[in-house]
Formats: sequence, structure tokens, C-alpha cells
Amino acid sequence: MVPGLIFRWVTNALGLLLVAQIVHGIRIEGFGAALVAAAILGIVNALIRPVLRLLTLPLNVLTLGLFTFVLNALILLMVDAVTPGFEVLGFWAAFWGSILLSIISAVLTSLVRDQER
Repeated sequence: MVPGLIFRWVTNALGLLLVAQIVHGIRIEGFGAALVAAAILGIVNALIRPVLRLLTLPLNVLTLGLFTFVLNALILLMVDAVTPGFEVLGFWAAFWGSILLSIISAVLTSLVRDQER
């Protein structure tokens, strides 16, 4: 359990570094800042995201789930606000960065699940 969690944390940090290289407007000062950002992103996703999803459920239903992309971008902006060394320059950088990070995270999660079997 713990090795898988640490593996996900480190791979998500690497994913953030990759996103910063691809998406113009996302900057990370180094691997340490990426680790902190990944940890805070994990905490925000675990604690705050469920509440936000519940509060925005009507919008999500009206947009057939597309509002989730906006919610993910807002969460990335929240992490930017509290993480030193991690900078997101505007909503659109957060929007595209969150989509790319979701793809990377899904791929990494599938790799972790395969590793745990």
C-alpha cells in the first residue's frame, strides 16, 4: 500500500514536470517543488474536490460532464496559490495543463495497478 502511494506521488510529480515542459504558462522550479505540488494536489483532490463536485453537480449535469474540466483547472489554480515554486499563468494554462495531467495520471495509475497485481 505505502510503496504504491509513494510511487504514485513521485510519478505525479514527474507528470507535473512533464506538463510544465509541454504547456506554456505552467512553471515548476524543480523536482522538490513538483513533489510539494503533487502532494498538495493529492490532498486537494481528496478533500476539496468531492465537495466542489457536489456543489457544481447541476452545472456538470447541464454540460454533460464537461464542467469537470473547468473544475480541474480551478483546482490546479488553487494548488498554484499555495505552492511555492509552482506557477500557473492563467485559466487556459490551468485548463490545458489539467487535461494533460489527467491523461498522464490515468496512464500512470494503470501502470501502478498492473504493478500491484
